[in-house]
Amino acid sequence: MKKNVFFVFNGNQMFFMHVLLNALDMDSKGMDAKVIIEGEAVKLVKELETSENPLYKKAKDKGLLVGICKACSASMGVLEYNETVGIPIKEDMNGHPSMASYINEGYEVIAL
Repeated sequence: MKKNVFFVFNGNQMFFMHVLLNALDMDSKGMDAKVIIEGEAVKLVKELETSENPLYKKAKDKGLLVGICKACSASMGVLEYNETVGIPIKEDMNGHPSMASYINEGYEVIAL
């Protein structure tokens, strides 16, 4: 089975929606797709949670959103909120999610 993990750094909501569309499409076609929210994208979590965005909700409900960067959330002032949304906070590489850990599990990393 093809395994992909998206590391999303871009904080533009339309950009993030396209990542979700692709992750959901891959998932519907039997691929293993995961999304890590990094960089400026960590600021989108509150906006997407409170607006009940349907793509975000569907990806979250399917378990495709597997991590939010702790260091970036702290840096952007959203750590406290992001800790409440039910998506794991990742910090295994100096406070950031590690791409290497996913590569070691056989994932292809797609960094955007």
